[in-house]
Amino acid sequence: MAFTKNQAKIIKSLQDKKNRVELGLFLVEGEKSVVEVLNSTFEIDFVLTTTEFFDKCGEKIREKAKSYEIVNQFDLEKVGTFETNNSALAVVKQNKNTEPKIGNNEIVLVLDEIKDPGNLGTIIRIADWYGIKNIIASKETVDFYNPKVITATKGSFTRVNIFYTDLKDFLSKKKLPVLGAFLNGGNIHKTKFPASGILLMGNESNGVSKEIEKFVTEKITIPAFGMAESLNVAIAAAIILDNWKK
Repeated sequence: MAFTKNQAKIIKSLQDKKNRVELGLFLVEGEKSVVEVLNSTFEIDFVLTTTEFFDKCGEKIREKAKSYEIVNQFDLEKVGTFETNNSALAVVKQNKNTEPKIGNNEIVLVLDEIKDPGNLGTIIRIADWYGIKNIIASKETVDFYNPKVITATKGSFTRVNIFYTDLKDFLSKKKLPVLGAFLNGGNIHKTKFPASGILLMGNESNGVSKEIEKFVTEKITIPAFGMAESLNVAIAAAIILDNWKK
């Protein structure tokens, strides 16, 4: 291998949350996501890149990464999580878990115990599409820096801030209206959405928890026209945000 055993060890270890927390690092893989992180404000520890990818992005890699190594596709796939990766892999420094300042006319997405990495990644991508800059997540929500989350965002992790906190504490201090997604809520097609507010999305199986439900000022739902029991939480978030943005 052109890179060191220690680098390979670090990359492998970042698949585990405990190690990500301890090292303060996370993994970014694939051409799209690595290009996004190279053009972001994230600090990049090191990059493994194929010759082909370096020919495209070498200048940016030299500028942003503390170090880099040119490797072959086999080496990338051996240490990373992708079955196929012919471009690059980056080890990146995590941002601090800092509470964002909520601006005027801002929609904030609050997530109560979202467990599936794919769902969280898709929600982040949806938030980016609708211009949502800040997501507030319960401490029980899946780790933002999970490789599966990062991959599912398709690069949107570089533009959406996520803050993990006690939701009871956060919501008790906010004066914004809280619209919660429930199966028995009011029809979103008839909802008068505020200029700014909080959209609360609950756990995939159990919805919004009882202790958080008390902070909801208005329960809303997506009306069904068929027989499906429920919607995927990421899809539901997209539909609600689309109606809100109208």
